[in-house]
Amino acid sequence: MEIEDIVLNHSDRGMDVLRKYMPLPYAKAAARRILDWGQGTVFLATGFYVAGYAETDGPAGTVFLANALKLLGYKPVIVTDEFCRGFFEPDGIEVLYMPYEAGTEWCKVQLKKYKPVGLISIERCGKNSDGEYANMRGESISDKTAKVDMLFELAYGSIPTIGVGDGGNEIGMGNIADIISETLELKPCVVKVDELVIATVSNWGAYAIIAWLERLSGKKVFMSFEMVEAFIKRTVELGSVDGVLKEKQVSVDGFGMEVEKEIIENLRATI
Repeated sequence: MEIEDIVLNHSDRGMDVLRKYMPLPYAKAAARRILDWGQGTVFLATGFYVAGYAETDGPAGTVFLANALKLLGYKPVIVTDEFCRGFFEPDGIEVLYMPYEAGTEWCKVQLKKYKPVGLISIERCGKNSDGEYANMRGESISDKTAKVDMLFELAYGSIPTIGVGDGGNEIGMGNIADIISETLELKPCVVKVDELVIATVSNWGAYAIIAWLERLSGKKVFMSFEMVEAFIKRTVELGSVDGVLKEKQVSVDGFGMEVEKEIIENLRATI
């Protein structure tokens, strides 16, 4: 089983349907692009507001991709908002917290200051054609979502960008927005990226990129299930919730840790 097949297992939100519209293998393409960036700072965006908190999907994939980037010689900087406060600092990763009222000027300042060689988004809401940030039920979360997608809009065409998503409303889904509109009952995000990665769970899409980074570079960068479980437990203790169940429990998008373990072990087997 190929890496992209593994992370589309258990799909019930249409990501497996969208696969035929994607260039294959797309996670490999994202990893290859990362390895072409050379040394420098990489922005990683994550954090999705659900019922008063950040959801468990996104931060785990982000922190382990950030750790992989460190091992490959990059400097990861995570860009998020207040709902992820304290998630990443224990791992020694620099974090930029974008204010909710900030806009284009804030983004321009960060791009000028850090001069990132690439930007990666993992489960970060992006605006739709109405300029709204909406959850999977179509409800606006604009007042609870910092406009991190503006970084990707400013970078697009000049700095390489990658987006990872699992539903259609995340940064990067603009690449296939017309297809999502026709295929899924959702008003998709319109923000585009150079490389789009889809998965049943966005964390798994990030794990797929990490698996390909190890395969392509030959360097040991893939994490263990125990590391992932410990990180998710820590974020739940800080207030993170399962995005589907809206409950503070150690699960992701309704999937328990036994499914997380299955995905990680199957990816490790391909490496």
